[in-house]
Amino acid sequence: MIELSLHIKTIQTIVQMGQKMSMLSNNLARVKPSPTIAMSSLATKMKSNGRDVISLSAGEPDFDTPDHIKAAAIDAIKAGKTKYTDPDGMQSLKEAVCAKFELENDLIYKTSQISIGTGGKQILYNALMATLNPEDEVIIPAPYWVSYPDMVLLAGGTPIFIEGSAANNYKITPQQLENSITAKTKWFIFNSPSNPTGAGYSKTELKKLTEVLMKFPNVLVMTDDMYEHLAYDNFVFSTPAQIEPKLYERTLTCNGVSKAYAMTGWRIGFAGGPEELIKSMRKVQSQSTSNPCTISQWAALAALNGSKNFISENNEKFVRRRNLVVENLNMIEGISCPVPEGAFYVYPNISDLIGRTTKNGKVILTDEDFCTALLEEVGVAVVFGSAFGLSPNFRISYATSDKLLIDACKRINKFCRSLS
Repeated sequence: MIELSLHIKTIQTIVQMGQKMSMLSNNLARVKPSPTIAMSSLATKMKSNGRDVISLSAGEPDFDTPDHIKAAAIDAIKAGKTKYTDPDGMQSLKEAVCAKFELENDLIYKTSQISIGTGGKQILYNALMATLNPEDEVIIPAPYWVSYPDMVLLAGGTPIFIEGSAANNYKITPQQLENSITAKTKWFIFNSPSNPTGAGYSKTELKKLTEVLMKFPNVLVMTDDMYEHLAYDNFVFSTPAQIEPKLYERTLTCNGVSKAYAMTGWRIGFAGGPEELIKSMRKVQSQSTSNPCTISQWAALAALNGSKNFISENNEKFVRRRNLVVENLNMIEGISCPVPEGAFYVYPNISDLIGRTTKNGKVILTDEDFCTALLEEVGVAVVFGSAFGLSPNFRISYATSDKLLIDACKRINKFCRSLS
């Protein structure tokens, strides 16, 4: 009886422990949902409820995917090209990526050095999952794309931030980079032109950063070149391994078809890098999603191999929209907006508006307060700067029509003028 009683108590203890134990991973508590997606979802919900909302929160071109790319996808479906491919992409698409890197970036890769993923985000995530160990540090310049830090945390690493000042157009300096590198540094993540600021590093600026990286041979370089083709005025895009070929063996050059080709929903990203790293990324992908959508791969193949005339045509519209937004925002008291070199974002500063009060009596203490009130009172959805690691700012995506941008700027002006 004593043994039975002890056995019952043991079972009861286990049951009680199970009741208290969360079904979720502790690691998940380290990350947060994407603020850009959250803001876009909120704007969509408000629209569905009948609110007049202009959403400038999503990083998505409003241009349709070019016809020849859509036709390639349709042809693939009709031809029955709907089966599995290799886990990290089909050979013909890898060959097209190799040709792209050689032609546009002076980088020579074999197909065994190429990874095709379900969007650029998966490429970055696979690389971090394949390489990071506990206590490994990843240097991330701020402002940064919202997903960088959380992907590092999910992979078990520690994000280390370097703040790019407004005075330096939100770009970091070589000295800041050097001061941030430690014995624990595993990766340096680089993004130019930038999401969220649109700021681009010139060849001279990038060369100085690569000179620092050459001093630290154990630091890997992850360069997110997704906005490569969205470069304006006299800005000339360059990628780190192109500027400093000696970084080739430790650089993962990441890109994709989402932005320049207006293919966000097709979800195709790609990267070139050291064969050992690519092989490890393939292992991660083979045990998660396996191959990206086959039809999307055929569409991406047509994008890389087909006419690209539409890119310059789209960029002319982006430049006009950028100038329109920058000019209108800088006419608003309390807002200061630099002119970006690329992408389709602006990142205005609202330091002079912090501490003011809305007509509903809410005090603007943070840029999140500003963006929340802006959406509630005048129906304009933007993303608060703290989501990108630098405040007080907000991000506008000007990848929408001139008409909507003009209306949005008028509403922002109205809101700011109502603050007391």
